[in-house]
Amino acid sequence: MNIPLVDAIAYFDKLALETDRLPYEHNLREFVNYMWPVIEPSRGFMTGWAVDAICEHLQAVTDGHIRRLLINVPPGFTKSTLVGVMWPAWEWGPRNMPSNRYICASYSEHLSVRDNMRCKNIVMSDRYQKMWGDRFAVAPDLMSKIKFGNTKTGWKLATSVGGVGVGERGDRFIIDDPHNTMDMESEAARESTKMWFTEVVPDRLNNQQTSAIVIIMQRLHEEDVSGVALTRNMGYTHLMVPMYHDTGRHCVTMWGPNNEFVWEDPRVEEDELAWPDRFTQQVCNELERDKGPYAWASQYQQSPEPRGGSIIKRDYWQMWTDAFYPRCEYILASLDTAYTSKESNDPSALTIWGVYHDEEEVERDVGGFKYKVTVKSPPKLLLLYSWSKRLEFNDLVQKVIQTCTRDNTKVQGPRFKVDRIIVEAKASGISVAQELRRLCMDSSFGVELIKLKGSMDKVARLHSVQHLFAEGIIYAPGYADTGMWRDFAKDVIDEVSIFPHGAHDDLVDSTSMAVRYLRDNGFMIREQEQYSDEEAEIVYKGRESPLYPV
Repeated sequence: MNIPLVDAIAYFDKLALETDRLPYEHNLREFVNYMWPVIEPSRGFMTGWAVDAICEHLQAVTDGHIRRLLINVPPGFTKSTLVGVMWPAWEWGPRNMPSNRYICASYSEHLSVRDNMRCKNIVMSDRYQKMWGDRFAVAPDLMSKIKFGNTKTGWKLATSVGGVGVGERGDRFIIDDPHNTMDMESEAARESTKMWFTEVVPDRLNNQQTSAIVIIMQRLHEEDVSGVALTRNMGYTHLMVPMYHDTGRHCVTMWGPNNEFVWEDPRVEEDELAWPDRFTQQVCNELERDKGPYAWASQYQQSPEPRGGSIIKRDYWQMWTDAFYPRCEYILASLDTAYTSKESNDPSALTIWGVYHDEEEVERDVGGFKYKVTVKSPPKLLLLYSWSKRLEFNDLVQKVIQTCTRDNTKVQGPRFKVDRIIVEAKASGISVAQELRRLCMDSSFGVELIKLKGSMDKVARLHSVQHLFAEGIIYAPGYADTGMWRDFAKDVIDEVSIFPHGAHDDLVDSTSMAVRYLRDNGFMIREQEQYSDEEAEIVYKGRESPLYPV
């Protein structure tokens, strides 16, 4: 059978086209490399394993293996280009999914519009049209900066956080940088974004079983969108790439019907760089210097606290590993009140602290004379117990009384014979303190209201006791065999270490108030101060006079 020459040429042209575009249709990274000159003609495409990882996870979304994807990567990892520009264009053409609809949101609509225009430039480019122009065309009646679409009912909408109308639903909801860095210290701004993420976004999907939500951002706060997605166990596959490898947070992800697909951070050594070709050690040093510890830890290390802690570093805490607590000369309970059972509010917190000394025999040389004396070590402070709970007023008062007395043997759980309970003199605290005094008039402990001095806020108060932690005289209980903290101690250490970027600060307030009180009232004198007192006592002790003349 003779085939007309024109048909033969068309057949082989079609075959050549299929061969040419095949490598890009099954590999998003190759497609990015191919289309890069369209949007960055003067800057070559630089790849690395982190870029490959993002592409691999996006492909898993396309293949239907992942429906919720959270990506935390440092700035400069081409995240917006990959997720908001290249991926939609790849799904429409190379993957032949032109009916897909995308809602793309950022903290600023300007950023979403920017990526919309770049995606449209790719779709309309000669490179793209040559390969996939036969699969759809750009819709002439849907060509605005905010929303552009194609002739197969697909479209891409640019919006901002909080700006999605009730009538729009997409197959892909892309959230790229939902928080403005400058607003992260505003609780109101965080709460507004979190409410949008949890109450609006889930309803904006075409199909709850197959549509996908993709978040890509840097960590800015423990209670940012990433924090909400992770702490609420919302089913997100979490790809996390810190600039310096942190072996304690080594990232492994899995997907597929039987988790047969596994991705693992390829780094082995601590502090290995994520992208040394683009971010050299010198560049990282300069960025860390310029941004400071908080911004570096959040944006580049994907941890809202600097490694080791913020104001109070984790390694400041010493571990008490004995099976029994030491004999304490003074036991203080510190109560931070927020009596309410509502989940949206901070819980109330109680920490209990014991002041104790070690005793040892030492030799002192004063003025050429040597003395052997048995002295107490400088005072040390041990966290004996803590709890943090959302309680109504009466339940809170009873919980405090049960924890701070040993008289009621029917009460389950740890109980301590405290010498004093301190409560911050704020509205809720005053009411609780008054009720404690009324119910515990015959108890051995006193209740004292504490007023913050002058303008000392939460941050300033914690800074004021930082030196005591740094001197290694504050302990918390742990296990010698595992090196792990006891559960209640871990809760306190975690919250104190991440402050002021944590979700809650009730245990922080209780801790700083206790340590500040003990310092101000002479219980926590420092080693230099104790030595000076001992020396003065030896020098000025003098000769004792008889009680009566002889």
